[in-house]
Parts: sequence; structure tokens; C-alpha cells
Amino acid sequence: MPDTGRKPVKQRRIPDVGVVIAAGGTGRRMGGNLPKQFLSLGGRSILERTLACFNAHPEVREIVVVVPRAYLEKTAWVIHEGNLSKVTRVVTGGKERQESVWIGLNAFGASPRVVLIHDAVRPLVRKKVLDAVIRQTRRAGAAVAGVRVKDTIKLEGQKGFFTETLDRSKLWSIQTPQGFDFKLVHLAHKKARASGFSGTDDAALVERLGRKVRIVEGDYDNIKITTAEDLAFAKMAIRSWK
Repeated sequence: MPDTGRKPVKQRRIPDVGVVIAAGGTGRRMGGNLPKQFLSLGGRSILERTLACFNAHPEVREIVVVVPRAYLEKTAWVIHEGNLSKVTRVVTGGKERQESVWIGLNAFGASPRVVLIHDAVRPLVRKKVLDAVIRQTRRAGAAVAGVRVKDTIKLEGQKGFFTETLDRSKLWSIQTPQGFDFKLVHLAHKKARASGFSGTDDAALVERLGRKVRIVEGDYDNIKITTAEDLAFAKMAIRSWK
């Protein structure tokens, strides 16, 4: 074929990513009457800001939001006001986060190829992190965002004494989003439910199947807002956040 001098046209990927936003908790540690996902952050609710990050991503096809039953209508209002067109379902969550994610996985209109699972109260997730998690999920089947631990971590033994100082260079603080091949994470949740296993995150359920999970460099700003101090940090960060 002769060289025409034209650059190859980059094929645009068809949106095939589903997102489960876990907002099933009541979050009373913050104080007040509202769950923390509805608190204001820079003039918009935390939940709206989180949803907007995924709604704007070109590879995301569908978003499912899992919330407490008492806040179904309030969540629907947030979605309407934010013009979050990719949110297709708002469903009632379970008693625990793991159950809420299971409910969210089963709420998609059609199973996506890749699914991202994300905490509703992590509104400062950048597109570059979403890009990286999606890319590595497509390659490895499972990928999670995380940041390297900065502090020295010691292992507590009996009677309040430390028994070991862990190698900080190998320690990561795990964040969300966590990305998975949809069939893989659905099977992992199904097996965990059958055996009564409760994991600290969705990646732990996949690891039980013997599958390796890829670590993706996250962002130190991508905090989970659970305390008043977290919210104060987010309010400062949002002023210069892009």
C-alpha cells in the first residue's frame, strides 16, 4: 500500500464501561442530619461531584447508584439537577457495602464488559486515574487505584508492643475506583455470598478466586470523605482541582 503521508485515524472506543457508585451508608460520623454524600462541596453535593467525574468519561456507558431507601428521591433530584444523563438506575442498598455492591452489579440493564466500583464520597477522582484503571482492567481483568504509604507502619503484637516494622516500599493504601471484568467480579461476589465471606474491598473477593489484581498509581487528593477534617481538606483541594 503506498504511503499517503496521512496519519492513521485513531479508532474511538465504544463505551462499554459500567459504574457502580456505592452510596448505601448513612455516614453519621460527620454529624448532622444528612448522609455525608449529600453535604456541600464547593457549591455542589459530594455525590453530584462524584457522579459528574464518571458521567463525563467517554468510555462510561451506564452508571448505577446504590443509596439508602430513605434517600432515593433526594438522589434522583441530585441526578436531575446535575444533568447526569448516564445514570440509569438508583437502587436501594443493603446493610453492608458488599451487599450494596452486589445489588448494584445486578441492576445494569445489560452487563457491561468492564465495571468500575467507586465510593460515593471520593469526589476528587481525576480522569487520568479513571483512564489508567480502565486500561489496566482491560489488560489484566482486575485493577485498583492506590497510593504508596508515606508513614512507617508497625505490626502490633500482644500487650501493646510492636513485633515488626513493615517494609514501607511494598505497602499501598488502596482507593477506588476498583475495576474488573464484569463476569469475574460478579462470580467473585456470588461465591463470597455462598460461603459467607466478607471482604474489606471488592478486590479481596477477586483475590479469593486466585486472580491477581493490578495496582494502578492513584492520587493523594482522591480521599474518602468520612470526617469533618476530610471535608475541610476537600474544600481546600477543590479550589485548585482539575
